[in-house]
Amino acid sequence: PGALAADLAQITGAPVQNMYGPTETTIWSTTALSRGGEGVVGIGTPIANTALHVLDEARRPVPIGAEGELWIGGAGVTRGYWQRADLTADRFVQIGGARLYRTGDLVRLRADGGIDFLGRADHQVKLRGYRIELGEIETALDAQPGVTQSVVIAREDQPGDVRLVAYVLGSADTAALKAALARTLPAHMVPAHVVRLDRFPLTPNKKIDRKALPAPMLVRPAVIEAPVAANGGDTMVRIAGIWRHVLGVAEVKPGDNFFQLGGHSLLAVQAHREIREALALPGLSITDVFRFPVLSALASHIDAKLKPAGPKPVAEAPVEAEAEAARGRLDAMSRRRAMRAERLSKLG
Repeated sequence: PGALAADLAQITGAPVQNMYGPTETTIWSTTALSRGGEGVVGIGTPIANTALHVLDEARRPVPIGAEGELWIGGAGVTRGYWQRADLTADRFVQIGGARLYRTGDLVRLRADGGIDFLGRADHQVKLRGYRIELGEIETALDAQPGVTQSVVIAREDQPGDVRLVAYVLGSADTAALKAALARTLPAHMVPAHVVRLDRFPLTPNKKIDRKALPAPMLVRPAVIEAPVAANGGDTMVRIAGIWRHVLGVAEVKPGDNFFQLGGHSLLAVQAHREIREALALPGLSITDVFRFPVLSALASHIDAKLKPAGPKPVAEAPVEAEAEAARGRLDAMSRRRAMRAERLSKLG
């Protein structure tokens, strides 16, 4: 956005004013002169008869420089939503004697009184202990060649299994996009699936309808092969079948990484349990799944465990040494006997 403002100012020769405000506060609530080049979008300071409050989850003011949700008060705050008393009660709240509108926007209060826009509160998710800003993933996707626009959401298509899913417009290869994200983002921020669409579903207000985005195609075989005696030839095939079932993917190749296919710690536990049962390998540790996340590496590790142990090497050296010592003692005794017999013959 900063670069866009800089380009616009350069082309027009005019100052660029960034004005922010939701419909619920009569369109405009803040204004700022955009100089371009800023890393974040500055939305400025409040217009006349408008009050801004940056609050935490407990609805307490946050300190300067901290992240919080923007609440707006003042003459521009509307009465609420037409015939939506439930939504009105949720978004329009009395705090400290003032009626405020909860924007759902995450912002940061600067020392000069200005406000930096950081993103949407509903675009931030907490997944398996990590707080993830979906906008960061979208920014990384939009920077990839062949991507026109992207949207990332958290989906729970299977009960208890929440996954990040990215949707993109453009010609980019989805597998290449996942590989690129894996190089630039932490593992917990890499989407389990990347879906390419011709267009995004829109709301009546022409905004992207995230709730209408299609579920990725999941393939979950109803039946897995019954456990049979495993050998080095079919270990990889059988593990791949378990991964397909657990991860809900159509294909698993030898070089595929369990976690890059959409796996996480909970699914790793399930995969570990099924592998142990299918291969009759109670000695397989859960840590092995994390140490060997690539299919071929895990199969090789398991094959080594399944390989029958050969006979233990015989410690021949100590035995031979003892035998040599015994032979030495016997020879010494024979020599002493011979010497005694010789002395006796001389005396007789």
